[in-house]
Amino acid sequence: MALLWYTTVIDCHDNAAQARWWAETLGWKIGYEDDEEVVVAPPDATEDQVETLEEWRKQPQELVFVRVEESKTLKNRLHLDLAPHLSQDRDAEIAALIERGATRVDVGQPDDVTWTVLADPEGNEFCVLSSRDR
Repeated sequence: MALLWYTTVIDCHDNAAQARWWAETLGWKIGYEDDEEVVVAPPDATEDQVETLEEWRKQPQELVFVRVEESKTLKNRLHLDLAPHLSQDRDAEIAALIERGATRVDVGQPDDVTWTVLADPEGNEFCVLSSRDR
């Protein structure tokens, strides 16, 4: 038996703002929105029914931003890793994220790592990895 990894859910105070920040960061779209949750989906995600298991397993994952009252207090146990392509200027991508509200975060990483730890506008950590071609 194998299930489809369907979504990753992110708790936040301002789910609409967080969803839009991540949609812009990833080049994705808002797939669904109400007061309690906002779904961010890859541009090629479909809202059509998927008939076969084979097609179902090929569906891309989405991010769901849900409104919660409590504040984030600890380092995330799960985080997203983002990676630029070799043709992209990694430092410029990081600078653009910071300009849009990300912050640099020290989670205890050594100085010589090949990734940069950032936090989104509500403090959820994520990493920008070294540039890659796959």
